[in-house]
Amino acid sequence: MITMTGIFPASRLVAAKAVIAICGLIWTVSGAANAGPQRLVLTGSSTVAPLINEIARRFEMQFSGVRIDVQTGGSSRGINDVRRRTADIGMVSRPLKPDENDLHAFTVALDGISLLVHADNPVAALDKSQIAGIFTGDIMRWRDVGGKDARITVVNKAEGRSTLELFLDYLQLKNSAITPHIIIGDNAQGIKTITGNRNAIGYVSIGAAEYEVQRGAPLRLLALDGVEASEENVRNGTFPLSRPLNLVTASDPQGVIRQFIRFAQSPQVQDLIKAQYFVPVDAD
Repeated sequence: MITMTGIFPASRLVAAKAVIAICGLIWTVSGAANAGPQRLVLTGSSTVAPLINEIARRFEMQFSGVRIDVQTGGSSRGINDVRRRTADIGMVSRPLKPDENDLHAFTVALDGISLLVHADNPVAALDKSQIAGIFTGDIMRWRDVGGKDARITVVNKAEGRSTLELFLDYLQLKNSAITPHIIIGDNAQGIKTITGNRNAIGYVSIGAAEYEVQRGAPLRLLALDGVEASEENVRNGTFPLSRPLNLVTASDPQGVIRQFIRFAQSPQVQDLIKAQYFVPVDAD
């Protein structure tokens, strides 16, 4: 037997290697068991969030090692969180602006923005000048646009909401020109406010409004420029206030982020998109 310090017999060397290999395997399995699921964080648009939440649940069922956290706060939050790397994906219910071309946008659906009044309001349509007059305070009573002799309650969106930005762009107005009585955040707040006030007018996602009407909410979607506010007119491109619903990343998506975005754009979720009255991007 060789007994020189630092040198082992061949049999002991093989045994030592086997012990090391087994320990390594145990460590690897233990580490994998304790690693927990991968987590994706999405923040942003309250218009996009309910749809993405449904898509996320379906994705988690197919890919059990992933957990997805969906948070609202407006499109601006989605942009800012992605840039700060506090979110993996931002939800943005509008096209990217020129100063946001450092980001990557992936459209998952299309939506429109509709003026909304209570179902008891006899006004069925407004032209652009009438809408501008109402929201700037030049028109203060419904009788001046064919309605009842009642004071108009103007409901406007809060700063940072993409719905506000698109609405102002449509009217060619600055937000400082708007004279609101109530300022709301997400679509649900707007719908609740108008449902509870027969003299209110606001604007929300067509998808969200049509969904609530189907559930019996006393609401009316107003035509714009003579075009009915409907999912069909968003699909055919005739409705004047429509927009893409985007998922946004800070860099070219890789790994599970890329996998989720592809899933959200796939035929596997078109039933979820249609169920929320949005238009799939590849719809005929």
